[in-house]
Amino acid sequence: MVSSSLLELPKKFLESLYSPFVGREEEAKVLTLALLTKEHVVLIGEPGTAKSALARRAADLLNARFFMYLLTKYTEPAELFGALDVNALKQGVYKRITKERLPESELAFLDEIFNANSAILNALLSLLNERVIYDGYNVIKVPLRTLISASNRVPDEPELEALYDRLLLRHYAKPVGEDMWKDLIDSSWELEFTDKWKVKEPVMTVQDLDRLYSMLSEVDLSQIKSKLLKLYVMLEEKGVHLTDRRKGKVLKIVSAHALLNSRTKATEEDLVVLKYIAPREIDDFEKVSALLSEELKTPIKYMRELNEIFNNIKEAGKYVDAANESDPRLIDLIRSLRATKDRVISLGKESGDEKVEEFSREVGAEIDRLVEKVGRKLGIYT
Repeated sequence: MVSSSLLELPKKFLESLYSPFVGREEEAKVLTLALLTKEHVVLIGEPGTAKSALARRAADLLNARFFMYLLTKYTEPAELFGALDVNALKQGVYKRITKERLPESELAFLDEIFNANSAILNALLSLLNERVIYDGYNVIKVPLRTLISASNRVPDEPELEALYDRLLLRHYAKPVGEDMWKDLIDSSWELEFTDKWKVKEPVMTVQDLDRLYSMLSEVDLSQIKSKLLKLYVMLEEKGVHLTDRRKGKVLKIVSAHALLNSRTKATEEDLVVLKYIAPREIDDFEKVSALLSEELKTPIKYMRELNEIFNNIKEAGKYVDAANESDPRLIDLIRSLRATKDRVISLGKESGDEKVEEFSREVGAEIDRLVEKVGRKLGIYT
């Protein structure tokens, strides 16, 4: 069983991760899911969208060994994996000095990862998949939990397909909108000149992540598997193809999303993680999000329907104010309002979300007031 104190840690970590950064909740969420599942992530977008800052803060919040590097096509393997130990080589031993290099890191950030040349690309493939580096006659086991990578583009070179597919989680990091610019300049000032967001102590440890990882298999997935299979079909119909590797790993990310929300039972809401797994091209990110928004029973979808009902009630109220007492449609309106009230109550209960339930009660109360108003106009008791 998962302890309640352990279940509280992922959400606490997530909130601590995005707090200093304006408009970066989604980026923080995808990094948190990667850490919980021992998967790797790529953040795609222009420079200056807090990608490296989020990675560094994640390491600080975990007190994890961290390595960070910007790749160019001229980057040598020694820059990432350590220089050859000359003294050992003189004695006929081939090994690298890996201190503070990628082979000793628990969390790493590689910027412009798709600039990797063939030598580094081959090493990265085994590193991501097997957590080992094949170096000459040596096999170096690495403690890397998650590689966070960044790029300003989606790769179109065939030789990068395998690497791109191994980065299971993908997110398009856009610049923040104009409505957030004021908050952006204020938070940037705080980060530069105050210690408000300095990490004073870890929120959780790599050992905590291991404990949470072992709990992924305990999450009840029974209610969402059939829906997931339908979504796979719908995505294919829209031209969004997932490789077998990606299809097979979705449930692990779904389980992590449930744990992130302090649940050990997955709901349709957790299938929203497909927006981090299914997209390949930039256009796919919006396409997949739109599909999920329509198909999943998420709090947002429930709130959207309740908002629509609420607005319709307001409009109906204006009609009642203008109608005369003999208008026969008022009787029909009462019947319709009572049926709508049943739907509103059902939406609140079905959602399982506190905010949705609270709003459903507000909408229900508004319906009651309108029914009462109609009853008074008709001169009947309701």
